[in-house]
Amino acid sequence: MSGVISRGVRAPIVREGDDIVAVVVESVLAAMKEDGFELHDRDVVAVTESVVARADGNYASVADIAADVRKKLGGGTVGVVFPILSRNRFAICLRGIAMGAKKVVLQLSYPSDEVGNHLFDEDALDAAGVDPWRDVLTLEQYREKFGYVKHPFTGVDYVEYYEQVVREAGAECEIIFANRPEAIVSRAKNVLCCDIHTRERTRRHVLAAGGETVLTLCDLLNESVDGSGWCQFGLLGSNKATEDKVKLFPKNAQAVADGIQRELTARTGAKVEAMVYGDGAFKDPSGKIWELADPVVSPGFTEGLRGVPNELKLKYLADNDFAALSGEELREAIKGSIRAKDADLKGQMASEGTTPRQLTDLIGSLCDLTSGSGDKGTPVIVVQNYFKNYAEA
Repeated sequence: MSGVISRGVRAPIVREGDDIVAVVVESVLAAMKEDGFELHDRDVVAVTESVVARADGNYASVADIAADVRKKLGGGTVGVVFPILSRNRFAICLRGIAMGAKKVVLQLSYPSDEVGNHLFDEDALDAAGVDPWRDVLTLEQYREKFGYVKHPFTGVDYVEYYEQVVREAGAECEIIFANRPEAIVSRAKNVLCCDIHTRERTRRHVLAAGGETVLTLCDLLNESVDGSGWCQFGLLGSNKATEDKVKLFPKNAQAVADGIQRELTARTGAKVEAMVYGDGAFKDPSGKIWELADPVVSPGFTEGLRGVPNELKLKYLADNDFAALSGEELREAIKGSIRAKDADLKGQMASEGTTPRQLTDLIGSLCDLTSGSGDKGTPVIVVQNYFKNYAEA
């Protein structure tokens, strides 16, 4: 009777230098013994990117960020476009950027950042008579129209906070509010595009408007600075570790996923799939925040997790194709349809309303929700029966 099972697995506190593959494998084996479950082919074992990067020692200091900014953006005036509003994700990066510049021109999108953190309620735009697609506001104009607004979750006025971060790092700070990336070019020619998923579009707009050196966060710490950690995604996906250090997104995620699959298959005989996961791809309907502040949900996964689901909508079959059937006859008719379904259901009415997202995005989101972001202590997730359908039950 059981369908998909998502099980959080406790693990030791991971430190730099730990063998993360061994930690995951031994934790799963211990959970199997304690809870009395077995692994089967195509079960998924996942581990959060945070402990993967921690075990690998993939850290960088704000001084490393500053050095890379000076080297790549000249150390003068730097335009910082569309950063997300986050103490954990961006504030420490901003500190390093400011340490590597004489002046920072900070361009904030409004009324919210890319992932849904609001500077102020969007209804306030109507009352203020502001056109967010055309109007460029100075800090003084912003304050006059919208005042001092604290984020409902954090209690922080991010405009004031980011200005303070820049000034305390020793740089001059100018803040503007605009939703067109090219607005930065009249104030800075060397620009760092700090948005996540729209970064390449932002870069194109800034370059087309006359930007000279235009980088994204992927271009900082994408190689080691004086022995620091690094990542192919640069500063994207990084988190605050200490007041002076960031933990970068893992650079060895694929090797870890492959290692977990290899070791667990050898130990259990089951051909499991494995992945490293970060933020899930979902949006909070109340706070309006889109969770995905990482560049991808999964930076490393085994081959069996490639692709998208190919599923029929059971309620469509029950209400349309087999509306006259019930009980065991209905059950067998639906099972027959599932067994006979096409290898690619794209465009067919019977698949309408299913979820054609990448498997790694779906399973990674399930893992993120299972592990949480606080003190559950379950950085390893075992997902079972995900690839079993109604006909295989």
